[in-house]
Amino acid sequence: MLTVFKVKHAKPGKYCDHRGLYLLVRPTGSKFWLLRVQYDGRRREFGLGSVYDVSLEEARETAHALRRKIKRGEEPAPLLKSVRREPPKRRVPTFEQAARDCYNALKDGWRDKRKKSWLAGFETNIFPLIGPKPIDEIDTAAIRDALAPIWLKIPDTARKILQRTQAVLDFAHLKGWIPAEVNLRLVRKGLPKHTDRANHFAAMPYAEAPALAQRLSEEEATAGRDALRFVMLTAVRSGEARGATWGEIDIEKMVWSIPAERMKAREPHQVPLSLQAIEILKRRFRRRTSNTGFVFTNDGERALTDMTISKVLRSSGVERFTVHGFRSTFTDWAAEKTDFPKEVADKALAHKIPDPVEAAYRRTDFFEKRRALMNLWADFLNGPAWKEEASEGNSA
Repeated sequence: MLTVFKVKHAKPGKYCDHRGLYLLVRPTGSKFWLLRVQYDGRRREFGLGSVYDVSLEEARETAHALRRKIKRGEEPAPLLKSVRREPPKRRVPTFEQAARDCYNALKDGWRDKRKKSWLAGFETNIFPLIGPKPIDEIDTAAIRDALAPIWLKIPDTARKILQRTQAVLDFAHLKGWIPAEVNLRLVRKGLPKHTDRANHFAAMPYAEAPALAQRLSEEEATAGRDALRFVMLTAVRSGEARGATWGEIDIEKMVWSIPAERMKAREPHQVPLSLQAIEILKRRFRRRTSNTGFVFTNDGERALTDMTISKVLRSSGVERFTVHGFRSTFTDWAAEKTDFPKEVADKALAHKIPDPVEAAYRRTDFFEKRRALMNLWADFLNGPAWKEEASEGNSA
C-alpha cells in the first residue's frame, strides 16, 4: 500500500495502492489518482483527480464509495460529482510572492546585513522581468533570460541572485507549488563564462600605508577619520569598527571585546589595542555622549555608514583601494616583514579555521602574540615620529 511519503517522492510510473486504486505519475512529474474496476461487463478506469487536489485518504474514500455504487448497479458518473469533495482551487503564487514568502520564512536566522540585501537584487533586476509569472512556470530558460542582462555587467550580484533563486524554487517545491524539483545548475551553461574575478577589495601595498596614516593623523580629527585610522590599526572589518560601543572597550586593559553576534564567524573576538589605537579612543571618550553609545559617531546613537569611511579614504587622495583592503595590506606586511606564524595573523583577522578537525584541536587565540604583532603593525604605520610625540606628551 502507498504512504504519504511514497506518494510525494514517487517517480514516473504506475503504483497500486489497494483494490484497484492507482497512483499514476507522468514523465512531466504530474501525479493523478485513478480507479480500475469492472463495470458494465468490462474493465474501466475512473480518474479521481490530481494528488495536489486530492489527498491519499480522500482518494481511498472516493474509490470505496465508487466501488459500492457500482456494486449496487448504480451509474458511477453522478457519484463522482456527489461523493467527491470539491477540491479547493490550488493557489500558485507568482515568482515575486514566492520569493517574498521564502524570505519571510528564512530571515530570522540571518544577520541584519543579509536581511537588507537579500531581496534587493530581485527587486532591481528580476521582479520586473519574471516577478508576475506563476512560480510553477519558472524554469531554467526563464532564469537564464532574466540574468543575461546583468551576468557580465555585475557578476557578483548575478551569482548571488542565482543562488537565491535556487532557494526560492526549493522552497516552492516544499510548499507544493512546484510538482518537481528545479535544478538551476544548467543556467550557467547558457550564459557567457565569467572571466577571472577582479580583486573586490583592492588592497593598498603595505609600503604606502604609513604615508596615508600620517596624512590622516595630520588632518582634523573627525568620526570618519578616527574610524578609518582605527580600522587600519586593528585590521578589523569596517562594520565591526563602525558598530563598536563603549561597553565593548576596556581602555585600562587595552582590549576590545567584540560579541559573537557582530562577528562574521559568529564567534566572540578579542582585539588587543596598540597605544596608537588607545590614543584615538581616549580622545573620542572625552567627547562621548554616553558610556554605552557608538564610539565613532558624534551623537553616540547611530553607527557610521560604510560610505562615510569610504568617503574619508577618497578625500585623502586614495581612489584605487578599499577600506576592507587594509586587512590584506596587514596580511601582506605580516608575511613579508615579520616572523610571526600565519596562524597568528589569521587569528588577528578573526578568520575561521576551515578544517573542523584542526579547529577542534587549536583552541588558543594567540592573544599575547597578537598583541605583539599589532603593536609592531601600529609602529610601522605611524613610524618613529609618533613615538617621539607620544613620549613628549607623556613626559609633559
